[in-house]
Amino acid sequence: MKKFHRHIFPVFALLLAVSCSTTRVLQENEYRLTKNRIEVTNDEEFNTNQLTPYLQQKANSWNPMLYVYNWTNGRGKAWDRLVQKIGVKPLVFEEAKVENTITNITNRLEQLGYFDSKVDSNIKLRNRKATVTYYVTLGKRIPISEIILDLPPEGEFTRDFLLDSAMTVHVGDFLSEAALESEAERSASRMRNLGYYDFSKNNYSFEADTLTSPGNAILRMSINEFSRTENPRDAEPIRKYRFNDVTISYPVTMKMRENVLTELNTIVPGELYSETAVNNTYTRLSALNIFSSVSIGMTPVDTNQVNVGIVLSQSKMQGFKIGFEASSNSSGLLGLSPQLSYYHKNIFRGGEWLNLSFMGNFQFKINDDVRSNEFGVSGGLSFPKFFPLPYRFFDGAIPRTEFNASYNYQNRPEYTRNMISTSLGYNGNIRNKFFYQVYPVQLNIVKLSEMQDKFYNSLANDPFLRNAYQNHFDFGSGGMLYYTTNTSSIPTSDYHYARLQLDIAGNLLSAFKPLMRKNENGESMLWNTPYSQFARAEVTLGRTWFFGRNDGQSIATRFLVGAGYAYGNSSALPFEKHFYGGGANSLRGWQARTVGPGFAQRDTSFVIPNQTGDMKMEANVEYRFNMFWKLAGAAFVDVGNVWTLNDSTSSDDSRFRWRTFGESLAANWGLGVRLNFGFLLMRIDVGFKVHDPARENKWVGPKDWLRNDGYAFHFGVGYPF
Repeated sequence: MKKFHRHIFPVFALLLAVSCSTTRVLQENEYRLTKNRIEVTNDEEFNTNQLTPYLQQKANSWNPMLYVYNWTNGRGKAWDRLVQKIGVKPLVFEEAKVENTITNITNRLEQLGYFDSKVDSNIKLRNRKATVTYYVTLGKRIPISEIILDLPPEGEFTRDFLLDSAMTVHVGDFLSEAALESEAERSASRMRNLGYYDFSKNNYSFEADTLTSPGNAILRMSINEFSRTENPRDAEPIRKYRFNDVTISYPVTMKMRENVLTELNTIVPGELYSETAVNNTYTRLSALNIFSSVSIGMTPVDTNQVNVGIVLSQSKMQGFKIGFEASSNSSGLLGLSPQLSYYHKNIFRGGEWLNLSFMGNFQFKINDDVRSNEFGVSGGLSFPKFFPLPYRFFDGAIPRTEFNASYNYQNRPEYTRNMISTSLGYNGNIRNKFFYQVYPVQLNIVKLSEMQDKFYNSLANDPFLRNAYQNHFDFGSGGMLYYTTNTSSIPTSDYHYARLQLDIAGNLLSAFKPLMRKNENGESMLWNTPYSQFARAEVTLGRTWFFGRNDGQSIATRFLVGAGYAYGNSSALPFEKHFYGGGANSLRGWQARTVGPGFAQRDTSFVIPNQTGDMKMEANVEYRFNMFWKLAGAAFVDVGNVWTLNDSTSSDDSRFRWRTFGESLAANWGLGVRLNFGFLLMRIDVGFKVHDPARENKWVGPKDWLRNDGYAFHFGVGYPF
């Protein structure tokens, strides 16, 4: 197996060398379009990204699969068909599309208010490759010197319209068709919220007079009693409407308590029509996550009333989910982490979610008795309500109340651990971008038993481990705040996200400290167990850029930092709250819990590695590209480590120090293959160590990548970040 590993990369390099060109298959006088540039010559502040969608021909940016396509030998046989199917075809430059692009950009600039703009192109052809640069000279902009409103005859609509103080087009602004359309949409939405059901942006018309005052524009904004597709003879007074009958229908096979749907509905018969009420109802019903679709239709029944029909389609109510991760390194240590979950989205016929999960985590070596086994079971029940507040306290999406409980059993060579956890909290989202989980109550009870003598004796010589590995009782609060610009499980467009996780425990219990019995170490105890007192936080920032739209390329980045601090009744974080590095979603040159802390060598107290710390810092960069069929590739770099923070209880090698920070970072590079089904992504990654702080010679060269402890394999589901 090792010989195979050592030869696979030279073979791959040889194949690349056979065709070091991405243009070999092009015909005579054909060129591969490698890049489009847009440069504005007279305004450095102008954002050219708003013009990129108007490029007629997207560039065929670099992709390693371009080389594969060029392995064809031109004979049209099986080999050619294979490499053409799995490779990326060079995009042939078409000069005619340059003129079309110039027209598109010019028209878009006029929409943005740059009149008589000039767009030139420069085409460079070299080595069978083409690059096109578009030089844009922005045209003149015309300021609005006066705005004239042309409104319907004095009446209720006109009075309501004139009360609008949020108009986005003002005297002094530059004339722009795009800005006028945006204002029409905003204003029309406001009027619909005041009851004007059939009013829309099509009731607006704009005229700009640029002759009366040269260099300026007199803007006439007209509100018509007919739409842009109608004639003045079709005009009818713009009226307010009220909701009339409201019906909610769903399949007869769906068991549902109707009072839940009624309480979630914010459309009230007799009240003025409101677009916000309709949208809130849609958001609330969709958030139940038990309907495949929510449709709200309006039917005018006379001159000032609309009937509302809410049609709900049933989705799959229950099912199973399977998760699996696996990893291996050159030392032969294998790790398997299966997970099976059952869910029911309507367990009590009111949109209540039930989740049951069973997990395992097994580490072992083949033909070796040493192993670690971990089993866990958890259950959660979520209600579509914020107890104890009623629905009327919330306009849009309603937070859900969660009750969670779990039991975890771990049997390692050094000890056996039992942990019981429970929590009560709330979760929800704002505009499907800002997500939150708040747990006012979190409880963990951890019991350790069957400690190996060698491990037990090592605790006596290491205060950090001694205080971390003991029975303890955690009672506190926690939560998570998460913001993202894309909620897809497998995004296909640029996005970024930020996540903050917080845990704090022991502060409330410390108020009763004088009443508690103390152990021999002076720690106050509850139920004959010391309670933990600590604060822990972790921040994650990520951003992904997509480019090369023809071949699905992207660069994904992530940075995270976390730290925990024990105080009061504790001198060390509980061991389950420690940070660790390595694994399928972290430093992929290492297996989980095998890196750090700091420069520290592997702790031989643990037969199976369990390297952890009070602090973690990590950065990841991954280049992703499509290959063929549903296969995609990746190349990545991971940098980071974990450290201890307590000067009095941790060793010098493991502690975080700014002066040795760079030298204490672990780093790896690697390659990966992904199988992307759209709804599910499976991946295999292999990471190679580049810088290992625990080694005497910390830099790891190519000759050591495939040797003992130089690489690690990982299998996972979903992207690593």
